[in-house]
Amino acid sequence: MAAERLDKLVAQGGLLTRKDARERIRAGQVTVDGQVCRRPDTHVDPAVQCVALGGKTLGSLQPVLLMMNKPAGVLTAARDGRDPTFQDLLPEKYARLGLSAAGRLDKDAEGLLLLTDDGELVHRIISPRWKAEKLYYAELDRPAEPDDVPAFASGLDLGDFTALPARLTILPGGKACTVAVMEGKFHQVKRMFAARGKKVLRLVRLKIGTLELDKSLKSGEFRELSESERRDLYEMTELYR
Repeated sequence: MAAERLDKLVAQGGLLTRKDARERIRAGQVTVDGQVCRRPDTHVDPAVQCVALGGKTLGSLQPVLLMMNKPAGVLTAARDGRDPTFQDLLPEKYARLGLSAAGRLDKDAEGLLLLTDDGELVHRIISPRWKAEKLYYAELDRPAEPDDVPAFASGLDLGDFTALPARLTILPGGKACTVAVMEGKFHQVKRMFAARGKKVLRLVRLKIGTLELDKSLKSGEFRELSESERRDLYEMTELYR
């Protein structure tokens, strides 16, 4: 690997903006091979030199972030005595890390599952405050109707709570839709369609905030997020630190 500017390496490894990285360097919080370096423009080769921020090497700073294409029949839980869970689909390298899902999926639902050991990221993705929109594809037992669109947009009364406004798009034929929600309460999407007299036959999560399900991932497969995917998520949730 070619030498890179120190501020660029610190920004990438610590999920910081370049400005924040430069401030940390000038404040004496960054070391190169154990020696404090206060010059952001110093060129460093991370393949042979050890860069640390606040005493932690850059390689150990980044949280684990995985994208999984969850199959139907798999629980969004760490362990279960009867049914398989997402942990059962992970190799030991990741299973022992105690990863959590940023937003649950029902047992029979499929699609994008974001797994991480970053608890604050999980909280912000789940919380409507941070506007991490979740996009689903739904197949219905009967066609959606034009007046379902404004009903979803106005916020449906589900009895125990009123759902936040959601964006419903009816696909050609009417029996398939996409729906975007800002929250993810228990069986919420199914209950929203049920309130309009429709039953969801298949539900697939396609997107969480900026993160889109990789179409090349087969059911049950997973991969680590790319650097750009990680950065977009942390920028969306304002978690650069």
